[in-house]
Amino acid sequence: MNPSIPQQERIAALDIIRGLALFGILFINVKGYIVLTEGMIIPEYTGINQVIDTLILMFVEKKFFSIFSFLFGVGFYIFASRAERRGDKPLWRFTRRLLVLLLIGIIHAFVFWGTILPIYALIGLLLLPFYRAKVTTIRNWLGGISGVYLLALISKLAMGATVPLSSVVDFVISDTTLIFIMFLAGFLAAKADWIRRIGELKKRFRLVQLGSLPIFAGLSVWIWLAAQHGTDDLKLIISLSAIPGVLLYVTSLFLLLEHRAARTILQPFARVGQMALTNYVAQSLIGSLFISLMGLETVSPVHVVLIACLIMIVQLVYSSLWFRYFKMGPLEKAWRFMTYGKKQTAK
Repeated sequence: MNPSIPQQERIAALDIIRGLALFGILFINVKGYIVLTEGMIIPEYTGINQVIDTLILMFVEKKFFSIFSFLFGVGFYIFASRAERRGDKPLWRFTRRLLVLLLIGIIHAFVFWGTILPIYALIGLLLLPFYRAKVTTIRNWLGGISGVYLLALISKLAMGATVPLSSVVDFVISDTTLIFIMFLAGFLAAKADWIRRIGELKKRFRLVQLGSLPIFAGLSVWIWLAAQHGTDDLKLIISLSAIPGVLLYVTSLFLLLEHRAARTILQPFARVGQMALTNYVAQSLIGSLFISLMGLETVSPVHVVLIACLIMIVQLVYSSLWFRYFKMGPLEKAWRFMTYGKKQTAK
């Protein structure tokens, strides 16, 4: 979700990456648009379905919602710093914004049980103490939390249920920790102004890209082998691949979007990203409609790809049309109004 930044202050790459992240999230969420009931049989996948399912585990699972979380952290700093420049109280304003997001998320949960919005709102509160912190302090916290997260994953993989303090380790390796890591990483990237200095920092971005590539490639092969053999540790291996996967994807996208041709080709995704809250909520509605029209009782990986692509095509079209007449998405406008308690003009 982006905090309704005025058009002249937007960073085009952020909107494009946010739109692409929404597309990736669809490949995970589409299955959740059908509520599993008692007695419902989930078939074992073979052939092309098995291949697609494994590829989603390798290249999509935990990566795109992590990118979305990273961008949320970026958005927090941009929103709060702009509020402070206007003479507003940035921490109070962002707290109010999170409470509104929590309300929207609770309502959305009645439509889509797997919504991430309430969790985002609650974990987002943990960013507030870091607003006044120095870049070096944030970097140290990020490195420490990431290190503990990765160490806990490796320990769980090595020792399984015999790992000491098993319940604590299970909490540390949960998606809650990963989301906060990504929130903090995005906040750091924005506060350190790395995103506006991609050209200047291109060599460093390239080093991170090249360093994360072999790690991610090796973990992807591990995921493939684990999926083929039905290994119990598959989810742990996928979690281990999340951070190197995000580093590879984000650096690659930022470097790619330094080229005008790439920005032009991917520009339609920017419109999707500019109204990310509206589109995230709408995906569950559109997806449920497609599933109903197709008469599906279960959603196979082939169906996931088809429905995800159809939803994104619909969103690419209506997002572009919407911005011909309006300056922000409908839920973004409501979110803004409820954050400020009065009408705000989007420039």
